[in-house]
Amino acid sequence: MPHREEISLDRFDRSILRELQRDATLSNAELARRVGLSATPCWNRVKRMQEAGVITGTVALVNREAIGLGVTVFVAIKTNHHASDWLSAFADHVRAIPEVTEFYRMSGETDYLLKVVAADIADYDRIYKMLIDGVTISDVSSSFAMEQIKYTTEVPV
Repeated sequence: MPHREEISLDRFDRSILRELQRDATLSNAELARRVGLSATPCWNRVKRMQEAGVITGTVALVNREAIGLGVTVFVAIKTNHHASDWLSAFADHVRAIPEVTEFYRMSGETDYLLKVVAADIADYDRIYKMLIDGVTISDVSSSFAMEQIKYTTEVPV
């Protein structure tokens, strides 16, 4: 994600962000009413935050289980390869796997951590085989989530 210039956020901006994180389908008029602004200043603030990269997109959140992706797997990867060309090839390889919904380079014992969604164990095995195909990895450890206790896309503002 590209870094944009930081902007100063006042209480209205933060209120706008909280409301949009809860429901991005709000009309500008309703958003303005909820945060205590008139429509034009509210719209201008939203546009400013979009242009500054504070608001990076608007999406629909999909219930994974409703579409048959009820298994969440956290995959810890260790490697002996740390050259930038290897990382670039590995990152491209992982990005091409749609079931990988999150991908992080880590500090500590694990080099990379992935969040994978799958239909079931057999489906995860298929994804696992795609993951290890064509890349050199020294260790892969998969942990299956038993229960989702908290999930949110909202960040505190």
